[in-house]
This record gives sequence, structure tokens and C-alpha cells, in this order.
Amino acid sequence: MAKRAKKYQDAVKLYDKTELYDVAPAFELLDKLPKAKFDETVEAHFRLGVDGRHADQQVRGAIVLPNGTGKTVKVLVFAKGEKAHEAEAAGADYVGAEELAQKIQKESWFDFDVVVATPDMMGVVGRLGKVLGPKGLMPSPKSGTVTMNLTTALAEIKAGKVEYRLDKTNIIHTPIGKVSFGPEKLAENYQALVEAIIKAKPAAAKGQYIKSATIASTMGPGIKLNPQKLGTSSAAK
Repeated sequence: MAKRAKKYQDAVKLYDKTELYDVAPAFELLDKLPKAKFDETVEAHFRLGVDGRHADQQVRGAIVLPNGTGKTVKVLVFAKGEKAHEAEAAGADYVGAEELAQKIQKESWFDFDVVVATPDMMGVVGRLGKVLGPKGLMPSPKSGTVTMNLTTALAEIKAGKVEYRLDKTNIIHTPIGKVSFGPEKLAENYQALVEAIIKAKPAAAKGQYIKSATIASTMGPGIKLNPQKLGTSSAAK
């Protein structure tokens, strides 16, 4: 912890915690911060001016980041028959039905990052809601993970598709790449995510939509971005 604390303190000295940075300077600063001995993940965090307790103010979707995530994603597919064969051919790491559901329930098995299901399998998958839901693994039509087109779904996921969704505090947390990507590629991924979130703005949302935005590496401090300069100013407000 001492080493981490020292690197963190050194990083904090390099920037003004109260300043709201524009996108390009924010990622240039992130690149200059002291780095860990591993390739850290970079996450973006957005606090939205909505109330996710209301169905008409939910914000959820998925996007294929232009530069991927830098992570090898393990995909579990619930499918049967020809669709199971399609999933295997498309590169799914695990394919099955009831037997996989039982493995998850009885063995607390979670050796996967994304769950995809064909619509006819949602009766089986639905029973896993209490264990998959809290981990953000429950498939849904909105995120494109409940689908008959498994080939396309798997290609997008493997290429760097990420899901964004509100947590209970109306904040979205989404990985946008690795520190090794460098400022330009991370900024491109970030902008693509921002535009997707702005497009997903609920009609019922009132007042300023994106209230705050922060980026941070796994071990680094948060860098605040100017929410008024994200995407189009009218959409972010």
C-alpha cells in the first residue's frame, strides 16, 4: 500500500484537483501521471441529472469503442441447437443452456465477462437475475446481448463493445481502454462513449444532463472534465 500511496501522492501533485479540463488536455495529463507496473485500465465516470428509479429516466445501452478496450473478453452464450453451433463458430468461450445456469447457481462460477442469450433462452437466464444482475452481467435487448444474430453480437463484443448503464447513484462507470493506448486513442474512445450517452438522453430528463465527468486509471487519481464541453453543449446541458 505504501508504494501505491506514494505514486498516488506524486500523481496528485501534477495537476489541479479543482480544475475542469477539456478532453485533449485531460488525456495528455493522464498520460503524464506516474504509471503502475501493469497496463492500467482507464475508466470514465459520468454523473447524470436523471433519476434512474423511474423507468422513463433510465440510461442504458452499448457501443463498440473505435479503438477497442485492450481487454480479452470471455463470452458466455446461452443457446441451443443451430444457434449453439453458430455461437461456437463465432468465437464464444462458453456455450450451453440449463447446465451452465446450474453451474453458475451451484458453483458460483463467473469465469466470463459478458453473457449473451437467444430470446428463447431468457426463461432459463431469467432465473439467474439475482446473481447476474448485481454483477452487471444480465443480458438485455437494449445492450444487444439478447439476440438471434449471435455472429454479429460476438464480433462486436470481441472488437471492444462496452455497455453503459446507470448505477443506483445515477452514475455511469465504463472502461474506455488501457493507459498504453495513449492520449489520442483514449480520447477517441471517450468521445464515442459521450456521444452515445448523449443520444441516450431520456425525454423525461430535466435540467443539466451530464452533471460531472471524470476519468481515472486503475491506480491513479480522478481527473475532472468540463461537462459543458462534452459533445454538443445543448445535449450535455
